[in-house]
Amino acid sequence: MSKFWLLVKQLYSQKIKAKSFIISIIIYVGVISVFMFWSDIKEAFFQDEPLQVALLNETEADIEALFQSSNDIEFTFPTDEIAEVEKQVVDGDFDTAIVIKDQDQSLAAEIATYEPLTFNDQQSISAQLQYAGKLYEVQQLNLTAEQAEKILQSETVISMKSLDESATGKSEDEKAAGIGASMLVGFLIYSFVIGFLSMITTDVASEKGSRVLEVLLASVKPSTHFLAKLTGTFLLALTQISALLLVQGLLFLVIDGGSKWDTIVEIVNELSYSFIGYAVLFLLLTMLLYLIIGALLGSLVSKVEESSQAMMPAMMLGVIGFYVLLSGLYSPDTLIIKIFSYIPFTAGMVMPLRIGATDISSFEPMLSMLILIITVILMFLLSLSFYKRSVLTYSSGGIIQKIKTVLKVTT
Repeated sequence: MSKFWLLVKQLYSQKIKAKSFIISIIIYVGVISVFMFWSDIKEAFFQDEPLQVALLNETEADIEALFQSSNDIEFTFPTDEIAEVEKQVVDGDFDTAIVIKDQDQSLAAEIATYEPLTFNDQQSISAQLQYAGKLYEVQQLNLTAEQAEKILQSETVISMKSLDESATGKSEDEKAAGIGASMLVGFLIYSFVIGFLSMITTDVASEKGSRVLEVLLASVKPSTHFLAKLTGTFLLALTQISALLLVQGLLFLVIDGGSKWDTIVEIVNELSYSFIGYAVLFLLLTMLLYLIIGALLGSLVSKVEESSQAMMPAMMLGVIGFYVLLSGLYSPDTLIIKIFSYIPFTAGMVMPLRIGATDISSFEPMLSMLILIITVILMFLLSLSFYKRSVLTYSSGGIIQKIKTVLKVTT
């Protein structure tokens, strides 16, 4: 046992001190921070001057009450002739001129530009015009602008009632929180597949290619080396995830007065304890499954240059699972989501989405979890058996050919 922990400690201390480990955490924190704080970053570094829009009114309505300026669009209401305003657009005094007309008691707008508008500006102006058009039509009922806006801004209070007394349906907020949390789990698994699967595969392959394993296995059993590689890399992955969550949490607490942290707390409060438990278990088991596959693939190749080709199928499984997860963010009840939630290589990313965002019975996640556990156990036994026989076997060709060579030589 002392040899096992010595190998684990050596692997863990070597990798955690590597620059790549620190850089990967910084990259992950940077990506998540840019996503979460994009509006603040955009305002601080990329804030452009608001779009200057001249509105010419040919209706009898008070259009100044219909169009409110914002940080993106600044409306001006000139009283000049249309030709004069269009000349100002050509001269650059305005970015665009909009003529508002009445057409069968509905608003009609003609947009005049000299330089084409960007797609975002077009969308913003169209949204403003559509909303103003609704206000205008309501005003035809002789209501004030405030009364019209109150009608348009009103929201219906919706509650769910299940006639099945044994069923407990999730609210819209609970499902939205489940989607967000499952996206985090899927991102962690996907990042792990790309990073740590490659790490353990290339580590074993490099030791094998440099003949270090021949010396090492003279005093350590192959099974001990296999378990040490799994344990050390698994602990390293847990350390990276913990560090990522800790640093990101501190940023959420400090930046912008902790507003983003309050948002995270609100999301977590909507999650059930069962979802959190399942999400953590699926995350850990899926990480372990891909580590086992990575160690096996590393033992099959003869040199580190072959490792990238060997681990490509396993990486593709992770990529497929992540893209299936993305496809289900807006429709988590589709058949493809249900199918991939039971496949052990993708269940860790897809099943948490179903648990959090749909009303499924407790049997389905338990069944998916059971399939994943059985797969991990079988893959561990199979990989351990192959590892003992393949780690010192050298052959050429593809993975299938290498497996055939190992079976031929060791049986």
